[in-house]
Amino acid sequence: MSTAKDVSRNPWLWIPTLYLAEGLPNVLVASVSVVFYKNLGVSNAAIAFYTGWLYLPWVIKPLWSPVVDLLKTRRQWIWATQFLLGAGLAGVALTIPAPHFFQLTLAFFWLLSFSSATHDIAADGFYMLATTEREQSFFVGIRNTAYRVATILAQGELVSLAGTIHERTGNYVFAWSMAFALVAGIFLCFGVYHWFILPRPAADQSKGIASPENFCAEFFKTFGTFFQKPKIVVLLLFLLLYRLGEAQLVKMVQLFLLDPRASGGLGLTDQQLGLIYGKAGIIALILGGLLGGFVVARHGLKFWLWPMLLAIHLPDAVFIWLAYAQPENLFAIGAGVAVEQFGYGFGFTAFMLYMIHIARGEHQTAHYAICTGFMALGMMLPGMWSGWLQEQLGYQHFFLWVILATIPSFIVATKIPLEAGFGKRN
Repeated sequence: MSTAKDVSRNPWLWIPTLYLAEGLPNVLVASVSVVFYKNLGVSNAAIAFYTGWLYLPWVIKPLWSPVVDLLKTRRQWIWATQFLLGAGLAGVALTIPAPHFFQLTLAFFWLLSFSSATHDIAADGFYMLATTEREQSFFVGIRNTAYRVATILAQGELVSLAGTIHERTGNYVFAWSMAFALVAGIFLCFGVYHWFILPRPAADQSKGIASPENFCAEFFKTFGTFFQKPKIVVLLLFLLLYRLGEAQLVKMVQLFLLDPRASGGLGLTDQQLGLIYGKAGIIALILGGLLGGFVVARHGLKFWLWPMLLAIHLPDAVFIWLAYAQPENLFAIGAGVAVEQFGYGFGFTAFMLYMIHIARGEHQTAHYAICTGFMALGMMLPGMWSGWLQEQLGYQHFFLWVILATIPSFIVATKIPLEAGFGKRN
């Protein structure tokens, strides 16, 4: 950890921009890519399957996270990956007009995925080294806010921008090329800015590889101790199944909102999608998360686990009503989306805190990274097949299935170990 003498820059100058840069590529790959491919005529099954694979770098991120510690400094990794992210986004923009745009843009999205996952490792590690404990406590809320602002900018403003350009030109290819070119320029600016503005903490040093044999032994020991935890099978099932329904729902929500009414969707424009899902929905998500953190701090996670399970799953039924009623009133649609997103934000708090509970003990940082890998796997696998399933069932029956898919999480939750006071503020 750094001391005050190690840090030469005010944290306000770099923490908000660093976590804005961490959030943007994640949202672009996981969410905006879905809208982009839908606008360009790709089928729901192909979108869900191929964009689902883009979660893989976050699944296997723990496998190469030690490399970031051993080779170069975290500061160097940050601006190197930001330049690489800018180059990858430029590649997406340039290949959209190409005849084989789907394959080419997917290749660049893969580059973005691995670069973004590596940037996450470096940025989180740098934050710990370049700030004092007091600053870490103070800026944790700033970090999360910056990340959510990135979500609003990507899912809300960027999608709306692409829709506006399309309205004026009638050309989605040009619209999305301009949108991705804009974000590429922003990331090149991030790279230059952080090159100069990031502090140089004394603790941020390349450790090097003194002994490959010792490194491998410690590496496998870290993983081995994770899988020796009590009730590890139940813990892994909890990580994989907590969002089984939500993982399928989240891949289809934007496609459902965009699909024409004749196909069972709600026929929204990109601008309406950006307003309802990218802005109102994300604000509701943030509020749900804030409330979740507040109530757990007062009464502990065990007290709120089941209310949070119900909150993250039951509001999914909103989409059953939307699919059957197909309302045209934007306020009604937005209210339904906001209810589901608020419940998701509230209920997801339990999942994040329980990952901390699992990771406690020796190798806490590495074990938490392993938990996030299983979390990503739990989103990736169900999401990949959700598009095919929706095409087979139709939206109405698909959303009914989503509710049924939440049942395993309730069953596993009855088996997990959890102390009564965990998460409660002393």
